[in-house]
Amino acid sequence: MKTNIILAGVGGQGILTIAAVLDTAALNSNLNIKQSEVHGMSQRGGAVQSHVRISDKEIFSDLIPEGKADMIISVEPMELLRYLPYLKKGGFLITDSNPFENITNYPELETLYKEIKTHKNTILIDAKGIAKEIGNSKATNIVLLGAAASLLPLSDESLQKAIKMLFQRKGERIVIKNIEAYEKGKEIASEMVS
Repeated sequence: MKTNIILAGVGGQGILTIAAVLDTAALNSNLNIKQSEVHGMSQRGGAVQSHVRISDKEIFSDLIPEGKADMIISVEPMELLRYLPYLKKGGFLITDSNPFENITNYPELETLYKEIKTHKNTILIDAKGIAKEIGNSKATNIVLLGAAASLLPLSDESLQKAIKMLFQRKGERIVIKNIEAYEKGKEIASEMVS
């Protein structure tokens, strides 16, 4: 078993938090993991991306070659498109529908959505809206993680345990809100896929 995941977004959107949850869940499941990340200027909305590789065998490189990513999880729809060359045939795209318009020539949303939807396995959801609805607008990334959960080689239990571990220092209320965000993402994605 080997799963290659690219995480994409803009600084401050929680890309590295998703990576930390995946890393923690994989390690707690006795799986091998490699991760690399590139930080843009987060204060100015710079691009952030992370390669996460999970396997039951040894992993030799932390970088995912083009055409080998099983999925791309993006907290920003335009950032998703930047990494399409990495997606393997039949791979999955999971993204928030809300843009982070940090450039003057940001593409029209309908054009962006149309391009994303040309890919067969796409989960395009209003993760930011869902996060706000449950009272934690910062949990957009965790909603998307929940939406991707059924595609990951990690148990639901291991992912929830990792979320609890990573957020426990912020208090019980934050842990509960992030678990709720994760569950809501799972629920929305299952409705879309079924």
